[in-house]
Amino acid sequence: MPASYFSSVAARPGPVSGRPFPLPQNTGSCRVPSAQAPVIPDGVNAMSMRRTTLLVLVAPVVLLVAAYVQWVMVGLPAVPASPPLTPETVTPPSGFPTGVRLTHYVNFLFLILLVRSGLQILMDHPRLYWNVHCTPGTEWLRLTPVQVPHDRVWTAKDDARYLSPWIGLPGYRHTVGMARHWHFLSVLFWVANGIAYVTLLCTTSHWQRLVPDSWQIVPDAWAVWVHYATCHLPPEPNGFSHYNALQQLAYFGVVFILAPLAILTGPSMSPALTNRFSWYPRLPGNRQIGRSLHFLVMGAFVLFVIVHVAMVAITGFIRNMNHIVVGTDDTSLAGVYFGLLGVGVIVAVNVLANWAAWRHPRAVQHAAKAIVTPVMAFLLDRAAPRAEFRREDISPFLWANGKVPTCEAWKALAADGFKDYRLKVYGLVENPVELSLDDLRARGPQTQITLHHCIQGWSGIAAWTGLPLAELIRLVRPQAQARAVVFYSFGEGAEGGRFYDSLSLEDALHPQTLLAYEMNFAPLGVLHGAPLRLRVENQLGFKMVKWIEAIEFVASMRSVGQGEGGYNEDHEFFGELANI
Repeated sequence: MPASYFSSVAARPGPVSGRPFPLPQNTGSCRVPSAQAPVIPDGVNAMSMRRTTLLVLVAPVVLLVAAYVQWVMVGLPAVPASPPLTPETVTPPSGFPTGVRLTHYVNFLFLILLVRSGLQILMDHPRLYWNVHCTPGTEWLRLTPVQVPHDRVWTAKDDARYLSPWIGLPGYRHTVGMARHWHFLSVLFWVANGIAYVTLLCTTSHWQRLVPDSWQIVPDAWAVWVHYATCHLPPEPNGFSHYNALQQLAYFGVVFILAPLAILTGPSMSPALTNRFSWYPRLPGNRQIGRSLHFLVMGAFVLFVIVHVAMVAITGFIRNMNHIVVGTDDTSLAGVYFGLLGVGVIVAVNVLANWAAWRHPRAVQHAAKAIVTPVMAFLLDRAAPRAEFRREDISPFLWANGKVPTCEAWKALAADGFKDYRLKVYGLVENPVELSLDDLRARGPQTQITLHHCIQGWSGIAAWTGLPLAELIRLVRPQAQARAVVFYSFGEGAEGGRFYDSLSLEDALHPQTLLAYEMNFAPLGVLHGAPLRLRVENQLGFKMVKWIEAIEFVASMRSVGQGEGGYNEDHEFFGELANI
């Protein structure tokens, strides 16, 4: 085990029972001099499960009750009979082509990895909202027993929850960086496999078994549902050549509705994409609706897998396994043996994934960098931020994060209202400077009202006023070999030591990259980075260094920290791409 953030997290006892973790010291969860708890609007910290949650839970109950009412009142409905399967009656498409069977299996493997890593990401901010502001108490689903306290500072990182490594990938708490690596690695292969699967469906005519050709399938599917819901097995067709109506609708929904929804709602949480194409998050409604739909789609996949496996067992396990595993329609045990072997491989891959995450996290980080980064750079690098909001859109609450500085230098500056603050800009520049807040203001303020995207999943809209970093770059005149800009904080990182992060020169020159000294038209507060913080609107929040002490222009990040691009990248294995 490397001497890293992961090893320290793994050693911490976590509350399996759901009790809160002991509050970490100096993260803002304790009382901090000169820092006040953010104001949570009255009346929003009541119910953890809102009306929408109840609707989501009640809908299947209504369907179940309706099925029982029909059974009691008029009896079981008739289910269309299927002709017996003989060599004379078999018509194509029949059976399961080899490619369809293989991609079906690979899909299951990557779906498990996606669900496990997705749950881990979710537990870093275990609240789901329909609104983009994420004010505590407005969530429609809260997967934590903790209510945000009103009498002390409670950061978003404090709010993260423990997840057993038997469920989450990689498990435990504050492991969102590694979870994202596995999630993005898995999704690339899952999408590629899905494209191959749909291509095989279309080229083998197998799609005809999934796509309904008449609206009659709706009453037929309801008839089958009434049987299942009331614990009666309807006459089952031979699945080798024909599905019942409910099966067909379920498979069609999973392949042609759930899978595309999963793919489309994921990018709605990308700051680069949503700030460039402001209409995209409006397709689901907003970023948090996209996140909630992403979660509900995941839940639908999990429910489908559970029911699907149960029905395979109930309706003829041996024959069904032969159908989908070895492509035969008989009662030999070959399908069972090979199927169990395949399940064993999936279990082994998941064990290996956890082992790699904890024993070789840097290797996983670099593998994601080699595979995911080129793909996402191709898709997102041209997505320069543009989206801005109106003053009335500003969120009533913005979660705080990070350790408020405790060094004497920052305390002395804060005690005097930062009058003596000087931003030091040095490194590979022709004109090193030291600038006061007045100097920064005198160079021309820019105000932007933008959506903040946190890597944990929460968001919020705020107004930021400050100096465009492009103006500072023009002032200091970087040398030709300068390729990156490093921002050093007065604050410490989670494991101690000075916090820092970096931007490429291209990101630093984006029009909405800002050195902010005001938030919501008032001087920047302590919790949100006073006296100066970074805003990079096409990046996730962890890149936006708070409490900035100095800026250095460098040729490469290799010489800074552990060379991965920033403190979180070095210690918590975050990815270098922060625009997804």
